[in-house]
Amino acid sequence: MSDRTHSSPPRRIFIDKQSPKAFHALVQVSEAVRATASEAGLDRTTVELINLRVSQLNGCAYCLDVHTRAALRAGESPQRLGILSAWRDTGLFTPSERAALALAEATTDPVNAALQTSAYEAARQVLSEGQISAAIWVAVTINAFNRVSIMSKHPVPPLHDK
Repeated sequence: MSDRTHSSPPRRIFIDKQSPKAFHALVQVSEAVRATASEAGLDRTTVELINLRVSQLNGCAYCLDVHTRAALRAGESPQRLGILSAWRDTGLFTPSERAALALAEATTDPVNAALQTSAYEAARQVLSEGQISAAIWVAVTINAFNRVSIMSKHPVPPLHDK
């Protein structure tokens, strides 16, 4: 038998550590997007809901961990976080949050033109152009961070706060 059949999978490169200048540029984009969202009146909990929903769709465990804690610090409720993946099936999210979540999903699935059209139509009813732009930028940015963490296989450290 060859060593390949019994060897462990190769360790992933943490691309954020391997290419720190590129990662730092992404962090700077994230900071600019956060400021843009704030200036547009998109509150921090909505930003974190977008970050979480996109991370759910992409299956990014590391970003789900980071942004769940950030959402809780921003005042989000555990109940709403627990049902976020089924946001359409509950009345617990405001029309603005629903519009932002729909835009986030459309940004994450850019091939689905019908989803984009529907999301834009809903967003125009309740969000300003600045808020629409900010919500899309938040989704674009977290999609990029998801790819960094997924391709690097960033581990989720256990919390020791019990």
